[in-house]
Amino acid sequence: MWLSTLLLSMRSIRRNLLRSFLTILGIVIGVSAVITMVTVGNGATLAIQNQISGLGTNLLQVRPGQRMMGGGGGAPAFKEADAEAIASQLGGIAAVAPEARSGAVLVLDGRNWSSSIIGSTNQWLFTGNWKLADGRDFTDDEQLAGAGVCLIGETVRRELFGSRAAVGSAMRVKQISCEVIGVLAAKGQGAFGNDQDDVVLMPLHTLQRRITGNTRVNTLMVSMADGADPERVKSGITELLRERRKLATTDEDNFNVLDTKQLGETLSGTTKVMTTLLGAVAAVSLLVGGIGIMNIMLVSVTERTREIGLRLAIGALEREVLLQFLIEAVVLAALGGVIGIALATGASIGLSRFMEVPFVFNPGVNLLSFVFSAGIGVLFGYFPARRAARLDPIEALRHE
Repeated sequence: MWLSTLLLSMRSIRRNLLRSFLTILGIVIGVSAVITMVTVGNGATLAIQNQISGLGTNLLQVRPGQRMMGGGGGAPAFKEADAEAIASQLGGIAAVAPEARSGAVLVLDGRNWSSSIIGSTNQWLFTGNWKLADGRDFTDDEQLAGAGVCLIGETVRRELFGSRAAVGSAMRVKQISCEVIGVLAAKGQGAFGNDQDDVVLMPLHTLQRRITGNTRVNTLMVSMADGADPERVKSGITELLRERRKLATTDEDNFNVLDTKQLGETLSGTTKVMTTLLGAVAAVSLLVGGIGIMNIMLVSVTERTREIGLRLAIGALEREVLLQFLIEAVVLAALGGVIGIALATGASIGLSRFMEVPFVFNPGVNLLSFVFSAGIGVLFGYFPARRAARLDPIEALRHE
């Protein structure tokens, strides 16, 4: 009975292919929209997590001012001695790098390129999880003397040197000549959309003495040791800097300590909430598609009233008629789910490449969408099927 009922349902669907396709269109759109939104959202979340982890290992960023991501305002800048004090006086610290920044135009053989100039020590490479693609880092003498040497990011190398070897060449950074002694391995886009590879790293004393003309340090990059308690380390840094900056007990901190791991969790959480919201909005179209199936099935019952009456008159049971129409609705909805999954996979791959985020295939979401679409067929197909099964055979045979 099940096989014959399924064959009858498929034959009925095949007789009206265009109408059947238009009927399942809402399900197709709903399933593909939900899966695409969730897949791309998961890829964006993973991309943010990767970008945050690329900022550094167990990294804390200490900045002047009370705002986490703003400027320092009127707060005094740090000094190199602050970094040395944190490294020598606190436990749970793997490395500390003082960081000063400035913008400058780079010049090489008539080519110009504006880039971000960072002054720091070799510890900056460790705290920022940077690797060298070519060359070497600074020697102790170069850092102490403020030598005219630098490491460049992949973007700077590509824009100024092209296919030429960069290591060993000299370029002009603002008004000074700088020998390129190393090239940083590419990192790509940062968590806030910035190009991490558009950077030039030189010794801190070189930047301070020959470019900015001051001893200001904009940021302290603190890498915590494995297994260290972040809250305890942050508390120790806060107490030490309050003491060094001579803040009274009643004074508020004129600096902030940013944990990049917490920042990553916050951004990832926000992305997940937005993904869930967009998925829920897209799921509404599944309900619309279900209503479309119920509407068409009611029309089908009306059109096939004489057929139903004839089947009932020659001995078909009510449950057999109900099952036939119910299977038709479920097959339509399930077929829409399969087509929607296929379209969503292609759309997700295309959008992931366009947005430059990882493609994260989630079998659970695909299976849930398929089961939900089939459930829509059962839910919205039951009423028309019950109406067909309860027709009076005599009245049905009289129907014109």
